[in-house]
Amino acid sequence: MAAIEISHVSKIFNDKTRNSDVVALDDITVSVARNQFLCLLGPSGCGKSTLLNMIAGFEQPSSGTIAVDGQPVMAPGADRGVVFQHANLMPWLPVWENVAFHLLLSGSQKGERRARAQGFIDMVGLTGFENHYPSELSGGMNQRVGIARALLMNPQVILMDEPFGALDEQTRMDMQTELVRIWQQHQGTIVFVTHGIDEALTLGTHVAVMSARPGRIREIIPIDLPRPRDITSPQFNALKRHILALLRGERAPSPLEVVNQ
Repeated sequence: MAAIEISHVSKIFNDKTRNSDVVALDDITVSVARNQFLCLLGPSGCGKSTLLNMIAGFEQPSSGTIAVDGQPVMAPGADRGVVFQHANLMPWLPVWENVAFHLLLSGSQKGERRARAQGFIDMVGLTGFENHYPSELSGGMNQRVGIARALLMNPQVILMDEPFGALDEQTRMDMQTELVRIWQQHQGTIVFVTHGIDEALTLGTHVAVMSARPGRIREIIPIDLPRPRDITSPQFNALKRHILALLRGERAPSPLEVVNQ
């Protein structure tokens, strides 16, 4: 059974100002296997974040169905962790309490919360920063706190909405490397929204290329490149040219053809 099953999903928003409907997503069908790292790639406004929000349960499809581990998605749930573009941390809490925040809400004792948070703090490379506050950390470090918080919930699926979009180029590349390491260690399923081709090819086991609004899946491309990935390699750049052609609406050769060039 797939971790995520998206079947013929469409999303229509009502524009009350103009008294008209806007089709954001049109007939999306995607199957995401367990432990897969799927990158949703497409131009701004194509509905990537809307699709992610529907997997998370924050929004409902206008038609079609979404299931996680065979169960229909009707609302947010503990089986799905979400990491947003901004970490949305509580500024008055130190790192370990931000990571363990949902345990506080469930009534866990301080000692248990601290012990459970520590393993995930270590996993994301923040050992030694447990008692620092968000204002004392860099943007990349705050995003690591957000990832650790999502991991502590032990979700089957982690949903990430352009989490590195506000970071500088060097920090973004460092965080991409860290995320791959965490994913390989955690062995979970990730759906990652991005508009960066290099980022999608660096991270994903698969890349779903979407069209401009209304968002449709143009192609789902398996990325069979060794890790760590060399963004200067002929194979990487051949796949990049293929995706660029898809985004521009041009006829693109098959991924197998471009990788073997």
